[in-house]
Amino acid sequence: MDFFAPEPVQQIPRGQFATPWKIVIADDEQEVHSVTRMVLNDYQFGGQNLEFHSTYSAAETRELLQGGEDFAVILLDVVMETETAGLELVQWIREELQNSFIRIILRTGQPGYAPETQVVLNYDINDYKEKTELTSQKLFTTITSAIRGYRDLKVIDRNRKGLRQIVQSTANIFELTSLKSFTNGVLTQLTSLLNFDDSSLLVQTSGLAVREEHGEFHVLAATGEYGACDESDSCIPAAVRRLFERGVREKQSFFEKDAFIGYYRTQNGSENLLYLKGRHQLRELDRQLIQIFSSNITIAFDKVYLNLDLEETQRELIQTLGEVVENRHSETGQHVVRVAEVSYCLAKAMGVDEEEAKQIREAAPMHDIGKITIPEEILFKTGPLSPEEFELVKTHTSEGRRMLSHTKRRTLHKAAEIALNHHENWDGSGYPGGLRGEEIPLAAQIVGLADAVDALSHERAYAGAWPFESICDAIAQSKGSRFSPRLVAAFESCKDEIAEIVATP
Repeated sequence: MDFFAPEPVQQIPRGQFATPWKIVIADDEQEVHSVTRMVLNDYQFGGQNLEFHSTYSAAETRELLQGGEDFAVILLDVVMETETAGLELVQWIREELQNSFIRIILRTGQPGYAPETQVVLNYDINDYKEKTELTSQKLFTTITSAIRGYRDLKVIDRNRKGLRQIVQSTANIFELTSLKSFTNGVLTQLTSLLNFDDSSLLVQTSGLAVREEHGEFHVLAATGEYGACDESDSCIPAAVRRLFERGVREKQSFFEKDAFIGYYRTQNGSENLLYLKGRHQLRELDRQLIQIFSSNITIAFDKVYLNLDLEETQRELIQTLGEVVENRHSETGQHVVRVAEVSYCLAKAMGVDEEEAKQIREAAPMHDIGKITIPEEILFKTGPLSPEEFELVKTHTSEGRRMLSHTKRRTLHKAAEIALNHHENWDGSGYPGGLRGEEIPLAAQIVGLADAVDALSHERAYAGAWPFESICDAIAQSKGSRFSPRLVAAFESCKDEIAEIVATP
C-alpha cells in the first residue's frame, strides 16, 4: 500500500547541537514504520535529527513511555489491538502518565471508527490525519509544527522551573550566615539553575567567588575546574583575573561569551565577584535567569556582612569580658583565648560540625564569668581553701549561668550551658549538679578539658606549671572518671596541636 506521494523533503541546516528529537511511531502495520522512517530519514529541525522508536501495540507503547525518556512526538494509530486502542492510549498519556508535553498526532486508515470532529473535541490530541492524505510534504509540515510546539512548551516549562528555583534558592542562600557557606551556596544555586533538566545545554559549569581587597582577589568559593583553589589568588587564571578587574573597574555585572561575571558591592564597601563559565554559549533564557537571580545577591551579601559584623562584635565582647574576669586572678587574660582554641580543636576531633565547633569556641571564653561574684581574697588565696570557701567558689558555675541566661543569642545560651556544667565529672563526682556521663552537655565536657589543660600548663597563684607530658598522663588517668573516654581519645588525636596552643604566652 502506498501511503505517501513522492515529494522532495525540505531540510533545515544543521546547528551546533546534535541531540535528536525522539519520535514514537505507534502502529500495527510494519509498512507504516518503514515508509515513515524513509520519508523523514534526512529531516532536521533546529539542527537536530530525528530518533525513531517503533511500537506495534498500545501496550507496547505504554511500556516505552513509562521508561522516562523524553519523547517529542508520537505518530499514533487509532486501531491496533482494538478499534479504540489509540484513543484509550491518548487518555492514558494525558491523565495517568500526566505527560502534557509530547505532541500526539493521531493517524488512522479507518476514519469511520474515529470521526475527526468527535475525536478532536473529546481527546487531547494535537493533530488528526488520515493516512491517505499524508504526502511526504504534509508529513514534514505536521512533524515540524509538532516539534515546534513541543520545543516551545519545554522552554516555557524550563522558564517556569527556573523562576521557581530562583525563589527557592534565594530563600536558601538568605539562610546562610557565614561568608564561605553563602558564596558556596550562590555558586551551587547558579550552576544548578542552568542544569535542571535534560533540555539544558549548559550541562557542566565551573565557577569562582572572590572578594577584592587592595587590588588582590581572595577566593571565597570555587567549583568545577577551580574546585582545588585555596584562598590565595594564585590559582585564578590570567584571563579570569582580567574579567574580575573589568568588573571592579566598571562596577557592574556582565556576560562575556560563555561566561558570567557578577559584581556585587555591599553597603560596607566590600566588592565581591562571581565568575561562572559553561561548556557552551549561554542562551538568552540562561542570561535572563542569571540576571533575575543575581538581582538579589547584593542584598544577600549585605545581610551576610552585617551578620559577620554582629558576630565579630559579639565575639570580641565575649572575649574581652572573659579576659576581664580572668585578669582578676591571673597575670594575663590569654587563658580564655587559649581555652577557646583548644575547645575548637577538641570539638573538631570529636566530629562536631563546623558551625557547632565555632560556636563552642566563641562561647568558651565565658566559662568562668561567674567568678566575678567571688571575693578577691578567695580568688587570690595561695593556700588551700577551707570547705566553706570551696563551696563559695563552686557557686561561680550557677552564677555564670544566671548572668548569661537572660538573652536570646545562641552563643550566649551556649556560654551559659558551659558556665554551669564545665566542672561536672563523667563519673558524677563533679559540681554543681552531680551530672553523670552523657547528661553533661558535650560543649561543657569539651571546655572543661580545655580549661584543665591550659590551667595546668601555666603558673597560677596556687600552683606551678606542669610539663605537657605530665598533663597528658593526668588526662589519660582521668579517663572514665573526670573525662569521657571519647573525649580523652579526641585529646590524644590532636594533642600536638593543643601543645602548640597552650604554649602561647
